[in-house]
Amino acid sequence: MPEISRFLGIIIRMYIREHAPPHFHAEYGEYEIRWILKQVWLMAGFQEEH
Repeated sequence: MPEISRFLGIIIRMYIREHAPPHFHAEYGEYEIRWILKQVWLMAGFQEEH
């Protein structure tokens, strides 16, 4: 579970292989939230040429 970011005591981790669908966890002390990535698309960036 890679740690994406850590700021102001909040830790963001991304879980892509734990179970479907890919999701994030945000932890702050004893609190935790999880959110699911329902739609993912490339908005900008590297595009492989064929």
